[in-house]
Amino acid sequence: MRLPMAVPPVVGYAALHLIAVLACARTTFGDPGEPMIWPAFGIAAMWLTASAESRWRWPVTGAIGLFTAAGFVVTGAGPVVAVLEGVSAMLGAVAFLVAVTRRLPGLRTAADGRRPLSSLPDLWGLLFCAGVAALAASVPRIAGDLLLDAGRTFSVTGAAALLLRDTVAVLVFGTAARLFGSLLEADRSRIPEGLAIFAVSAGAYWAVFSSQAELPIGFVLIPLTVWAAIRLPSPVVVLHAAVFDCAALLWTVGGDGPYAVVADVELRAMLIQLYAGILACVGLSLALSRDERDTLIRRLRDSEQEATDKATMMTTVVNSMTEGLAILDHTGRLVLRNPAAGRLLGTVPAVTGGVALASDHGFFQPDGSPLSDGDLPHVRVLAGEDVQPMDVLVRNSAVPEGRIVRFNAARLSLGDGPYHVVVVFHDVTADRRHRDELMSFAGRVAHDLLNPLTTIEGWAEVLEQELAGYRPAERVERIQRAAARMRTFLNGLLAYTAARDGKLMPTTVNMALLVGDIINSRLDQAESTGAAPPYFEVGRLDPVEADPVLLRQLLENLIDNSLRTMAPGVAPYLAISCQPAPNGLLRIDILDNSLGIPPGTRHEVFTNFHREKGSTTSNGLELAICKRIVERHGGTIEATANPYGAGTRMSFTLPAGRSAYARALAPAR
Repeated sequence: MRLPMAVPPVVGYAALHLIAVLACARTTFGDPGEPMIWPAFGIAAMWLTASAESRWRWPVTGAIGLFTAAGFVVTGAGPVVAVLEGVSAMLGAVAFLVAVTRRLPGLRTAADGRRPLSSLPDLWGLLFCAGVAALAASVPRIAGDLLLDAGRTFSVTGAAALLLRDTVAVLVFGTAARLFGSLLEADRSRIPEGLAIFAVSAGAYWAVFSSQAELPIGFVLIPLTVWAAIRLPSPVVVLHAAVFDCAALLWTVGGDGPYAVVADVELRAMLIQLYAGILACVGLSLALSRDERDTLIRRLRDSEQEATDKATMMTTVVNSMTEGLAILDHTGRLVLRNPAAGRLLGTVPAVTGGVALASDHGFFQPDGSPLSDGDLPHVRVLAGEDVQPMDVLVRNSAVPEGRIVRFNAARLSLGDGPYHVVVVFHDVTADRRHRDELMSFAGRVAHDLLNPLTTIEGWAEVLEQELAGYRPAERVERIQRAAARMRTFLNGLLAYTAARDGKLMPTTVNMALLVGDIINSRLDQAESTGAAPPYFEVGRLDPVEADPVLLRQLLENLIDNSLRTMAPGVAPYLAISCQPAPNGLLRIDILDNSLGIPPGTRHEVFTNFHREKGSTTSNGLELAICKRIVERHGGTIEATANPYGAGTRMSFTLPAGRSAYARALAPAR
């Protein structure tokens, strides 16, 4: 039958524990009559901890007590004392296991290959757990001694010596047993130096504890522990502490060394145990601190190398992009740009780090009108606006023919400092020219088709008159309806072409008069058709600087779109007003109580040939025409939900009137 993996550690710990009990049971000097070198306690604690997750934990607990009692019996102790020592060993091991489970669980799970003791917090946790175990083992041992010997009194110094002994046993000998396997993995390049440290330490300990035993110069041995802790791996440092703590204890038990001159046996025992514990703590503290530092440095180097590799990879990717990429700081100056950005902007020598990306680089509106710095997308993002992708005409000495570049600007947060802006540039010249050529072709086709359509409508009217009263006249009506739909569509194409290509003739327009005229025409239309008349609420309307023909078309399309999207049976309501906007613009708002626009399509409604679901009276170009008219005047347009209820709010900006006539029309605020 195959033995479980837990058997070899159990056998190893059992052998070490039994050897330690037999070898050290006689290392005593007078009262308190307890062994001064007692590695068995530390080995027992680690033995039970290593077996905590296996089925051997209860047999191991019994074996600890049995081996301890048997060792004392073999070395001449009475059976009661032997049983008392066995019970104390079991209680100490169990207490250590409980403390480790709560305070230092990594010591239990280190069997998976990880270091069980690798940082200063681990050392302090181990010291705490060792103290708990020593206290748990000392209480029954001291209580039993007092009960067995009626003439014996409790001694604080003797109790302290026992506590220190068991604590050092766990800290030094238990840790040495736990890290024994790590010795094989230690850096072999340090073997010569390690042998030298052990040789020098052996000579120094002989000199202090044997040759010059009367002199209290034990402190000169501390530098040797420091040397070992700084230069040797942690498992070797633990081995060094275990070997020379044993040497110091053996010399003291034999009556040699600076501590042997102390007449009080209990005080002597406490001092030598305290010395051993201090050396162990100093050595382990320095070694673990060095290990933590080396680990952090290694991680830092790995992280630095990883960051360098990622930066190199990212730089390669960014530089190989066909789209331009630039990052600007909070002042609008370039921090980073890739070669494609320089090519697209046509200003490779000028556009470098530390230079502001402004309109003096040759940025214009797509129609060629000037573009101020405040209208640039990245400047607006820096001002806190939510900016949609924007087409910009780039024309400078490097690109004399002009290039249409789409700016995509977004905010980039970098920790707690001021945010930056990342801008992606995409050359859309070919796409826009293709689109413009297509729309121009569509406009020409629409114009050419109007003549035959007029002929069809004329002959359809003649047929309707001739077939009046006959059944075929219904088919003629279908022809007339189809022709009417075709005329609406062709007129829309012509209107879009005019809005796109027509020459702007801006002048000061009295918005109040224009809106009033459109409202009257819609009221007359509703009365003539018998439909419910819409209710208009008109607020303040300042004059604007715009092409009057295109402005009328813009307002009529937006108002008609609101009326067309009303729910059946709902009385139409529209509110029209304006308010000042940055950069010398006016924002005009048209609010309605229509069905509204789904949130996911509020940008799509301004694209060509977009129709509301179920619409049969729209050619899909009305809002695209509105967007084109607004953009040609240097403004923007957006559709949002009505903040005061159901419906939609159409908001667009136009230049405010600048003439003396406009100032005279503008009411006092």
